[in-house]
Amino acid sequence: MEDLKQKLIELVERNLPDEEHFLVDLQLTPKKDQMNLNILIDADQGLTIDSCAKVSRLVSEEIEALDLIDSAYRIEVSSPGVDFPLSSIRQYRKNVGRELKVLLADGKEQKGKLLEVNVEGILLSVKVKEKGKKAVEMELPIAYDEIKKSVVQVSFK
Repeated sequence: MEDLKQKLIELVERNLPDEEHFLVDLQLTPKKDQMNLNILIDADQGLTIDSCAKVSRLVSEEIEALDLIDSAYRIEVSSPGVDFPLSSIRQYRKNVGRELKVLLADGKEQKGKLLEVNVEGILLSVKVKEKGKKAVEMELPIAYDEIKKSVVQVSFK
């Protein structure tokens, strides 16, 4: 199953529309009488339905041509939802300027505006409130290995 998953990852990456698009996650789940293939892709400047449809069609054609899945299967290509954790530097970069909720490896949680992304980690602008004082903005660097989970916070302002 891992070998098949790796082949499918390579197949999806080969069939992305251009360099702006990237694979976020691929899940291969056996169900009763079929295999479910869920592919999450994203793009630096936003993802379109047409891109998802194109990837779905090209990947399906190649799966059939190479006879990779020998049973019935269902393929779904979509973008990660707003509640899907960020998992790559590209996703972090795409969300600079947005509010994040970051669960740290030590169990603590930080909320703040994503200011910067680099190879070591991220920089958040967080509000720190001390007793009897007004909240002040501070810049908080967080290394990737300290991050357990990061989720973009949706704002309706």
